[in-house]
Amino acid sequence: MVPSFHNADKPTHRRVMVVGLLFCLAFVGISFSLRSQPETGQVLVKADRLVRTAGEPHKAN
Repeated sequence: MVPSFHNADKPTHRRVMVVGLLFCLAFVGISFSLRSQPETGQVLVKADRLVRTAGEPHKAN
């Protein structure tokens, strides 16, 4: 039988899963903290416009 991760004992499996989860959380936290912050509120203006016009019928050209 070929050894695999599925044959590992429960403490080893749990330890590997916890370490993987910690690496994922660290990656997400670092990538959010390093991304550039928008200098203007243009995105918020666009989102506000979309919310205000959500129920209106489309204009015909």
